[in-house]
Amino acid sequence: MTTVIVAFVVAILSIAITIYVLKKINKAKFDIYIEQAKAKAKVIEHEAEVVLKDAQIKAKKDYDREFKAAKREYDEMLSQIEKKEKELNHHLESELRIIKEQKAEIVEKNEKITTLKEGLKRQQKTFEEKIAKAIKVLENASGLTQEEAKELMLEKVKEDSRAQIASIFRKKYKLAEQKSKDEVNNILSQAVTRYAGEFAAERLINNLPLSDEETKGKIIGKEGRNIKALEMLLGVDIIIDDTPNTITISSFNLYRRAIATRTIQELLEDGRIQPARIEEIYNKVKNEFDKNILKEGEDVIMELGIKSMHPELVKLIGRLRYRASYGQNALKHTLEVANLAGLIAAQMGGDTVLARRAGILHDIGKALTHDMPGSHVDLGAEICKRYDEPPTVINAVYAHHGHEEPINVESAAVCAADALSAARPGARREVLESFLKRVEEVENISTSKTGVINAYAINAGREVRVIVKAELVNDDEAVLLATEIAKEIEEKVQYPGEIKVNVIRELRAQSYAR
Repeated sequence: MTTVIVAFVVAILSIAITIYVLKKINKAKFDIYIEQAKAKAKVIEHEAEVVLKDAQIKAKKDYDREFKAAKREYDEMLSQIEKKEKELNHHLESELRIIKEQKAEIVEKNEKITTLKEGLKRQQKTFEEKIAKAIKVLENASGLTQEEAKELMLEKVKEDSRAQIASIFRKKYKLAEQKSKDEVNNILSQAVTRYAGEFAAERLINNLPLSDEETKGKIIGKEGRNIKALEMLLGVDIIIDDTPNTITISSFNLYRRAIATRTIQELLEDGRIQPARIEEIYNKVKNEFDKNILKEGEDVIMELGIKSMHPELVKLIGRLRYRASYGQNALKHTLEVANLAGLIAAQMGGDTVLARRAGILHDIGKALTHDMPGSHVDLGAEICKRYDEPPTVINAVYAHHGHEEPINVESAAVCAADALSAARPGARREVLESFLKRVEEVENISTSKTGVINAYAINAGREVRVIVKAELVNDDEAVLLATEIAKEIEEKVQYPGEIKVNVIRELRAQSYAR
């Protein structure tokens, strides 16, 4: 046991001695490393000082070089500035000398002008004195003051001039009227008597009756999902609160309104009203309408005797059924125009079929105005060009609104037929308030003229009869007055078609035998 303890103690002592010796050796090595690091640091420091001195010397050389270059540039600029300053001073001296000379001339001329003014004043004073004496003599001789004589002279000149203008205008107007009136009246009367178009004024809303209020709730849907889906797909306004047991569908686009009405009818019959079903029914109804308008377009083309036309144009013709202008159905209007244009062209020796073709396509752009920007004239001409329609058709599209002049008989016939269809009484429907306002404006314009006793708008506002005083307005002036009223109506009043102005002058003489 003792031996074990001694061995253990010896082992511990050996370990302790070994650790102590190792620490001493490591400390000696660390000191050596420190010395070596210090030596290296001194070498690096010395090298850095050398590099710094080289950089300072180089920087000083660069600075000196740049400074010399800048100074040289500065000296050159200063020299140029001094040179320009000398030139400017010389120029200013020259200008100043010229200005002084001009000033001396102006002073001299002002003196002459002052002298002339004084002379003119003296002459004017003498002239005025002589005029005053002459006016006094005239006043004494005529018994009129100066102002009265001036007004009398102006009134006489005005009256003579107006009478002369009215006489010339009436002669020219009669000459033109005599050449064209008989033939035009014959053509138009035959065309109008052969054809009378139908008229249908569509409303802006459709009403659908409901069996009960519960169905209205289905149309609305939870949190309004169904009605939102309907309005988004159909592109119309759906009003459900204004009238009990009724849904109101509102839109200016007749085609969309018709599709929307049919879609909601089928949904009500089906009873399953939810977004997916709404879209399914809408697609089905839209496809049916597309087929129907194509068939309707084909029927119109066949009725007019037109042999062939691009399917897209045929479809657009059928779509005109769902387009209105001033309450006038666009398809019925174009049919009127096509038939009238054919009759007029036939009377004038033109191509009847080509005139009908141009007539049925003259307003084709109206089928596109709800979906595309631009006027129906530009859209119609563009679509006709795209599908290679004849030049006469394209010219008729432009000419019926005055964008171009008609190039032939057929195009002119379309323009005349369009005016007839739009202007015939009952062809177009307007809101009562705007109609009454227009009639009042027309009558006010007529009664504002000198010599007018009264004016009456008749024939649905398309004609105005103006009664004038016979002793104030002669026959020639009546013609001129009618033209003036018509021109002012064109400038100030918005109206479809045309307004006829009749000036009526009648002289009644009475006497009694006693």
